[in-house]
This record gives sequence, structure tokens and C-alpha cells, in this order.
Amino acid sequence: MPIQLSVFQTIPKLKLNAQHSHSLYTMTSSLALPSVSLKKAPFNCSQQSLKNSNFNSLIGFNNGILRFKPRNLNDSRVFMSVSVGSPSQTAVNDALFSDYKPNCAFLFPGQGAQAVGMGAEAQNVPAAAALFEKANDIMGFDLLDICINGPKEKLNSTVLSQPAIYVTSLAAVEILRAREGGQQIIDSVDVTCGLSLGEYSALAFAGAFSFEDGLKLVKLRGEAMQAAADAAQSAMVSVIGLDAEKVQNLCDAANEEVAEDDRVQIANFLCPGNYVVSGGVKGIEAVEAKAKSFKARMTVRLAVAGAFHTRFMKPAVSRLEAALATIDMRTPRIPVISNVDAQPHADPDTIKKILARQVISPVQWETTCKTLLDKGLNKSYELGPGKVIAGIIKRIDKAAEIENISA
Repeated sequence: MPIQLSVFQTIPKLKLNAQHSHSLYTMTSSLALPSVSLKKAPFNCSQQSLKNSNFNSLIGFNNGILRFKPRNLNDSRVFMSVSVGSPSQTAVNDALFSDYKPNCAFLFPGQGAQAVGMGAEAQNVPAAAALFEKANDIMGFDLLDICINGPKEKLNSTVLSQPAIYVTSLAAVEILRAREGGQQIIDSVDVTCGLSLGEYSALAFAGAFSFEDGLKLVKLRGEAMQAAADAAQSAMVSVIGLDAEKVQNLCDAANEEVAEDDRVQIANFLCPGNYVVSGGVKGIEAVEAKAKSFKARMTVRLAVAGAFHTRFMKPAVSRLEAALATIDMRTPRIPVISNVDAQPHADPDTIKKILARQVISPVQWETTCKTLLDKGLNKSYELGPGKVIAGIIKRIDKAAEIENISA
């Protein structure tokens, strides 16, 4: 998402505690298990199937839950849940990660972080360069060349900036992996999230879908958002120096002077003193005209295609829903915090629904960051172009430790 900075449910009876290592992601999200009769046997499952499911041994029952010992006890975060008597069906508890305790986070930037020259370092790391090569096959042109050489106007377009940031951000992960101690940092990450577009980067890093499927989604997302923007006269503006309540009051005052089609709303809750308003062009102009009277320090019109994260993007929702329906979505191996409700979700179908809603829903980034910090986040890394995320984190907590890993 372009920005401007001035500086759950019913728990199934049977729950399997499974380690989601990288190898587990070769499994589908519809793991089929036989019907279980607890009277005849504690669990009717072959040794080979246990081996394939990444378990070492049966521990036993605890509070009515059948538990297995994972191969790697350092990362036993994810649970697969199966209802007794429901063969060939897996139910994932969407609240699986609700009690997450963050220590190390990966944060991914959104649209607006792009800059000509990004991706240059990826040429020196084979695994990072390979991502751009895969991207070329999907995009149909040399994406890395546009990232490095521009022109700026082309890179800044919604249809190109979104795929470019997605690929560059995941290339940054590979650049970090290649550094001394980098793999240890990656292994220590226990929560991830991204600003608007960055949520796709976070989901790919967490193994919810493949790099390729993520890029296809991002490509379509950019095209769908551009088309929705072209269908109406809309815009976005950053309001600097006011708290969220005063920005809402400013929006209310502006909406009193414009027609329904031009009404505005807060689209990005970024950090204290920096909120982005989206809406019809006349509504945005009214916000700009009234900002000084509300004691705003300044307003900055954003160079974007239209009013993202509002009703103006509704035409993009159906296209995203259709594309998401074709994607093999899996339960993330670590919590991925949603922009829509600032909560982590585990159920693949729920994640798909939320991603489709994301383009018309306000971005709850301030709540996300405050929650991570309040829960005890120790260290975070911004992976991708620019240092927008670091700036936001520091505005929320000057003492927060964050490092940028660019590509």
C-alpha cells in the first residue's frame, strides 16, 4: 500500500500437535486420516503415515487430546485438528495462533516502498537471483531490469510496483540467508506480517502458498486494483500531525460538503500522527482544504492510482476471489498477522476470504505493531526496499529494535 511518511469457533475432539517444518509443506492442507474408534484403539494410523506426518512418537492423551512428539521440538507451533468420526476431512482451528508470543518478527513493506535500483544486490546471491528468473517467466518480461533501471514512472505503476516489491522482499530473505548467521535469524522468526501488499510476502515466507502462486496473485491484484481505480475518480492523501480521532473528525467534516460518491474514510492506520485518507477526488480536496483548521501539520497527496482500501476497490474483490479459489493455500507455519483485523489466522479458507476483503478494508497496521510490541517483541527485520516500516515502528516505540535487510 502506498504511504507517505514525514521523516475462533468449535475445537474438534481430536487434535494433533504437528511440527510444520519446511518438509511439511509438501503435504496438502487436506490431510486425510481414517475414522478413529477410541474404544478399539487409541489411534489407528500406520507407522509410515506417522513418519510422513513428521512425528517421532506417541506421547499419549492429555486432557482428551492425543499428542505426538514432533521431530524438532524447537518449532512445534502448528496444530492439525481432525474430528473423530469424520474420515477424509481435516478441520483447521482458525484461532490456532491466537495466543502467540512474538520474539522475532519479519516485516514486509507495501506499495510505495519501491525505488529505482532495488534488486541490484540480488544479482550477487544465486537463490535471490533465481526468484527474479522465476518472476520473468510469470510476468513475461525482465522484472529485475525494470527494478534496477526503471524508468521510475513505469516502476511506480500499480501493476508493476506490487510484483516488484513482492519479489524484491522475498529476495531479501535469500540475501539474509546467505549471510553469516542469516539462517539462524530466519529460523528464529516466530511471527510475520506485511503492510497491505506486504501481507502476500509474509504469507509466502510463512509457507501459506508458493512463491510462484503468490506472485500470480500479486500480479492479478495489481491489475485488478488499477482497473478499479480507472473506473472512478478517486485519490489518497496522508494527513500528518493528528491523532486518529481528529483525522476521523476531519473526514466527517469533509463528507458533509460532498456527494455520497465522493465521501472519504481513513484507509491506512499507520502510526501516531500519520494516517492515510482515501475517497473521491472532491472529498480528498475537501480534506486538504480543511486540514489546517483541524491543526494538521501538513497533508501529502499520494501518487497512486486511486482510493485503495475503500469501497472504490470493490470491483477488484471478485477477481481476487476467483484467483484465490485456484490457489493451494496452507496453514502458515508461523502466525501471519492480517491487515484487516490485526489477528493471525490458521484456516486456509479464512485466509483467502480475508485477502479478498483486504483491498476494501482499512489497514490496521498501527494496531498490529502495537500488539506485537505489547506482547514482548524483541527484534524485528524489515525485508525489502526502503525503510518505511522501520520509520513507522520507531514512531510507535523509539526503543524498538528493527533492522532493514534490503535487496
